[in-house]
Amino acid sequence: MRLKRFTTVVLIVFSFTSFFEVHAQEFSPQTENSFKKKKHRKRKIRLPEIDLSNWSVTVPAERAEGKPVVVEPPKIMDYALNEDLKPYMYTDSIRGSIVFYAEPTKATTPNSKYSRSELREQMVPGDNNINWTFAQGGVLKGKLSVDKVSKDSSGKYHRVIIMQIHGRLTNKQRDLIGQKDNNAPPVLKIYWDKGKIRIKTKKLKNINTSFERMLDKNAWTDDEGFNFEQEVGFRKFYLEVYVSKEKMIVSLNKNEFKTYKGIHMEKWGVFENYFKAGNYLQTRDPGAYAQVSYFTLEASH
Repeated sequence: MRLKRFTTVVLIVFSFTSFFEVHAQEFSPQTENSFKKKKHRKRKIRLPEIDLSNWSVTVPAERAEGKPVVVEPPKIMDYALNEDLKPYMYTDSIRGSIVFYAEPTKATTPNSKYSRSELREQMVPGDNNINWTFAQGGVLKGKLSVDKVSKDSSGKYHRVIIMQIHGRLTNKQRDLIGQKDNNAPPVLKIYWDKGKIRIKTKKLKNINTSFERMLDKNAWTDDEGFNFEQEVGFRKFYLEVYVSKEKMIVSLNKNEFKTYKGIHMEKWGVFENYFKAGNYLQTRDPGAYAQVSYFTLEASH
């Protein structure tokens, strides 16, 4: 009986000794220092993979004359230091993105009532007069996320245009139809719409209209629109736009595609074009807002 008790005591002592030896190793000064280092380790800085050399930006910062702030290359390269841009365009170094924030202000562009924090492609930095046609072609690729969007009075999310192909009249075309500016309709608008990606393009009201009449924006109207099946919500997603003669393809996450071709794309060949990307908020509701992050963006021709 005494032998059993002695054996039990020895076993208990051995067990406690082993426990403290093991855990002493686990919580040795070296391990404690490693733990402190991990705790105080700085987060890795991530930068967006976006070259702004060929982009200007428009933000809804209000100027005295009511016009929005526009910053072109090379000044846009220092956007992080620009006081006008800071509330609307800034770097998120944790996620590695450029953030575009928009809210309704009095500062809108001449042909719109909505506010935007949006990039505009410039094939020649600082010059809006050099653009491209469908015959010349172009590609736009971007990884992005819509981070937050306000809701209307009925509880539905406001819509945001996140990419565009915008038409433009040459100076000769502008003078031919007697228009005061070079504005032409957008042939492509890509929306974030209640968590899904929706596309709209243009079609002629009358396919037999004359060349001169075709240059008037009122000769064109929106098509019925197209929704991709995937719901992107507030997650990252990938968009690609491919333009060639008389054809346009839009893809979502490289596994859903929408192709546009035919008479309307053929007729659109009369216009010059440029890409746009960012946050074009489609409401003037008081208190409305949207935030869009771009992680990558690339335009090529």
